[in-house]
Amino acid sequence: MIDPKKIEQIARQVHESMPKGIREFGEDAEKKIRQVLQAQFSRMDLVNREEFDVQTQVLLRTREKLVAMEQRLTELESKLTASQKTQDPA
Repeated sequence: MIDPKKIEQIARQVHESMPKGIREFGEDAEKKIRQVLQAQFSRMDLVNREEFDVQTQVLLRTREKLVAMEQRLTELESKLTASQKTQDPA
């Protein structure tokens, strides 16, 4: 979830960039902007940077393990094939 302070900052920036006539609605307009932003952000499937970095590291470790397992499987298949050739000299 996005930091509420960040949402407030964005809402304030949007409110300040509005034409003066609309800005006169005051806190109600900023409050409504904040509510809309919060609702839209909650509908999105967002993660924070820390969570993203953790998942990236997990993915990297998983990929390394997969490569190692593929290499091991290739070695085992080679040994099996060599073993079968020596047992079946046909």
